[in-house]
Amino acid sequence: MMVARKTKEILSSNVTRSEDGQLQFASYSVTELAKEYGTPLYLYDETRIREKCRSILEAVKEAFGSSSRVLYASKAASFKQIYRIMKEEGLGIDVVSRGEIFTAHMAGFPLDSAYFHSNNKTDEDISYAISCGVGHFVVDGEDELLAIDRIAKCAKIKQKVLLRLTPGIDPHTYAAVATGKVDSKFGSAIETGQAKAIVGLALSLENIELHGYHCHVGSQLFDAEVFLGTARVMLEFVAEMKKEYGYEPTELDLGGGFGVRYIEEHPVLDVKDTVNRIGRFVHGKADELNIRLPKICFEPGRYLVADAGMTVYTVGSVKRIPGYKSYVSVDGGMTDNPRFALYGSPYTIVPVGCEVPIEHETMSVVGRCCESGDILQENVPMPSDIKRGDLVACLTTGAYNYSMASNYNRIPRPPVVMLGKDTSYLAVRRETPEDIIDLDY
Repeated sequence: MMVARKTKEILSSNVTRSEDGQLQFASYSVTELAKEYGTPLYLYDETRIREKCRSILEAVKEAFGSSSRVLYASKAASFKQIYRIMKEEGLGIDVVSRGEIFTAHMAGFPLDSAYFHSNNKTDEDISYAISCGVGHFVVDGEDELLAIDRIAKCAKIKQKVLLRLTPGIDPHTYAAVATGKVDSKFGSAIETGQAKAIVGLALSLENIELHGYHCHVGSQLFDAEVFLGTARVMLEFVAEMKKEYGYEPTELDLGGGFGVRYIEEHPVLDVKDTVNRIGRFVHGKADELNIRLPKICFEPGRYLVADAGMTVYTVGSVKRIPGYKSYVSVDGGMTDNPRFALYGSPYTIVPVGCEVPIEHETMSVVGRCCESGDILQENVPMPSDIKRGDLVACLTTGAYNYSMASNYNRIPRPPVVMLGKDTSYLAVRRETPEDIIDLDY
């Protein structure tokens, strides 16, 4: 199973080809993994995930000290084994639903290290999270804050919270994943005065323990200047609230959004340099504003798992329309990766059995769903002799692929296979048609 020799890297160091052109992932033969587990198939490089956890933990501790925290934004990929890894690597987590809380709890993750997000927590969500001992709620607005206060009173506790604020930063990222602008559905806007009002309300409630503030301005950020602008707005707000209410936060969560490479044109992010730049700025700004530096938190999700993932497919048909375009249809599609259909996300798709030759065709790689929008990627270079039964792989699919998968057309979801240092193993088994109908009457 393990392949000792490897040559050219593709996008990241864990994707290579052997001397005879066969695709390898985390030093495993992709062809052999497909034979063993079938396709479609989600692969996760466990070593890569752990390396990413350790690199950002080291960078954050160096920049902000031992009290700082790194939280895994688990909406990127949520299954029991990922929470076990985060526990072992010393990260906290952020969760956005009862389902994610339940999964983390069943995996043995200590929920006092969990931060509960979401712009619409129901009373049932709040009660469940409190009963499970979730450490912090990240509060999106006044309605939620009042509901937490009421439910915490019944539970006879004071609930620790952060207030999610929108700093009014436009990160120049995809509109669908920009979350820090004033007109976002998330958080209380600083610019409109709503953030100031919710701070006053939180400080007045008997069953709320206000620990600080949270913000998140978007995803796929490669420019440290976005983080610096966000930190400036947030720290100035800290100083304003100190003057207004005499309150200084013990925590400030600057969010996540660190960019990853999906295609060759994307840059390589130096996360250590980025975090160090943020650290120097934050320390200097806090001194300038005469405020106590709160415990700084970051919440990467995509950064930790995206390039640790690969999805493998089998080609079903090749269709050429003379004078128009050509299609390669695979045994997966928008059911296991809806991101191109949703917002045109770019991906790199490559043949498994060989390198793309100089003389090649440009094709659309599409899925098996009865849906014209079921497209994985347009304009993909493919060998002109690609045929039924060949394997292709979509790279950098560790984030928001398994977690966004669906049963559209009642198609079962693929398994998740972890590639460990010495062996591969199932983290999530392949779904069956029987699983799909299990809730039907």
